[in-house]
Amino acid sequence: MTAPIPRDIPDLPAIPRTHALLPSFVPASAVVPPVRRPLAAALRLLLAGTAAAGVILALMTTDDVLRTLSHFSLQSNALLAVVTLASAGRAWSARAPLSSALTGAALLYITITGLVYHLLLTDTAPPFSVTDPTTAPTGWAAVAQLLLHKVTPTAAALDWLLLTPPARLRLRLAATWMLYPAAYLLFFLLRAALITPGAPARYLYPFLDAETHGFRHALANALLLGLSFYALALLLVTLDRIRPNPIRHRAKTGFRLQPPVG
Repeated sequence: MTAPIPRDIPDLPAIPRTHALLPSFVPASAVVPPVRRPLAAALRLLLAGTAAAGVILALMTTDDVLRTLSHFSLQSNALLAVVTLASAGRAWSARAPLSSALTGAALLYITITGLVYHLLLTDTAPPFSVTDPTTAPTGWAAVAQLLLHKVTPTAAALDWLLLTPPARLRLRLAATWMLYPAAYLLFFLLRAALITPGAPARYLYPFLDAETHGFRHALANALLLGLSFYALALLLVTLDRIRPNPIRHRAKTGFRLQPPVG
């Protein structure tokens, strides 16, 4: 015969906590295994080579390397080449992608290069050229002009749309990306102040030519461009959030779920 079970069981005393619980962080690679993307790596390597080729051709066909390097288009293409080359290496070796702050900045600056060229520089007199401020580019200089202002901006946009997962850009980064255009404007004005008035290519871009249009007009143009660049950055972030995902990997597990029987 067994003893009856008591109806009222007293609560056990709480065990005192001797240490605080430490938060544990699980890396994303432990949950989602990294995936090699050889096709993306090859295409980004081609993009990096194209951007680098445009920069090299421009420097080889100019009579003033420092003046050519002072162009925003040369600097944005050089940045794109470095960032895309690093992205290609990470896609090939299945490592985590580069920071969106860096890749977004490279995308924004090369987009600015393409848009400014097509909207403001295609009908200037004399024709705009990064290699010679007095004549239209010909030969290899024309090829460099084509690569810098048309091919690489288009290819960078396609890389972003077709090879990059969405929702990686953040609104808070848009203001940070404006630091480089602001620094470039300061460099642009200081460079012009150190060059003799009337010298060719004192102002690299005609819409910022204070000698022709006046300092106030040039600063107004710079302010308008800055606001436009910021609006473009916000637009890129917005589009990045709503565009479809071009990369869809099916998760591989060690088992398959079967439909219920009956």
